[in-house]
Amino acid sequence: MTGSGNDFVMVDARHTDPSEWTAAEIQAVCGRATGVGADGLVFLGPGAEPGYVRMIYHNSDGSRAAMCGNAALCTTRLAAHLGMAPGRGMHLETDAGTYESRATGDLARAELHLAPIEAPREVQGLGVKDPERRAALATVGVPHLVVLLDDVDRIPLEERGRALRHDPTLGSAGANVNFVSPGSNTGEWRMRTYERGVEAETLACGTGAVAAACTLDLWKIGTLPARIITRSGLPLEVRARRLHSDEYGDIWLAGEARMVFRGVLT
Repeated sequence: MTGSGNDFVMVDARHTDPSEWTAAEIQAVCGRATGVGADGLVFLGPGAEPGYVRMIYHNSDGSRAAMCGNAALCTTRLAAHLGMAPGRGMHLETDAGTYESRATGDLARAELHLAPIEAPREVQGLGVKDPERRAALATVGVPHLVVLLDDVDRIPLEERGRALRHDPTLGSAGANVNFVSPGSNTGEWRMRTYERGVEAETLACGTGAVAAACTLDLWKIGTLPARIITRSGLPLEVRARRLHSDEYGDIWLAGEARMVFRGVLT
């Protein structure tokens, strides 16, 4: 499945136990030259109660991640398609928490209601350099560094993204790095992402789009709702409200969740 260019191998956990999979096997399936090819692998299974589904997400390097926004959108759409939960509304269990989600009337889209997040914060000791303007860190299930530029195409993304992703000021686990710049329309922003666990640029990042939208609002240079144009050219839509100085809530992420093909892994 694909979510705005962020692609995933979706595995039905009713037929295989995620604990039986090794990191090497996940890497092999996600390998673009020798496997199916994907940014990550998702195990989708029943949740704790009726109307609940469980998502377990692994990056393409085999590491387990607490959350991935585009994977959650794809999981929601697939769960509805498989009849595992009602498309009009379900509860999605992840390592980062349980969220409401729904498959919209559009057969290739879904929406995800995220938990409130702490307001993004400036990172002490993180040095931005030209053409970067400023940066802030936000946690939306996983940590995201948001870096403002005049033009995201001016950044040597692989080189600079890798350096910032491993910057010691972000802690031992590092963070995803989302470079943002103004789009062509009001309320629209362009974003490019260097994703940890993939260790390369990905075509979209759902939780990164939420981090970017809230950061831009905090900096008073953007407004909510926001429309984030991903590297693939497809939009992610973020709705949220600033509840008070330290928190954003009523957060909804909406975007593509499209099945590309299906098959059997042997």
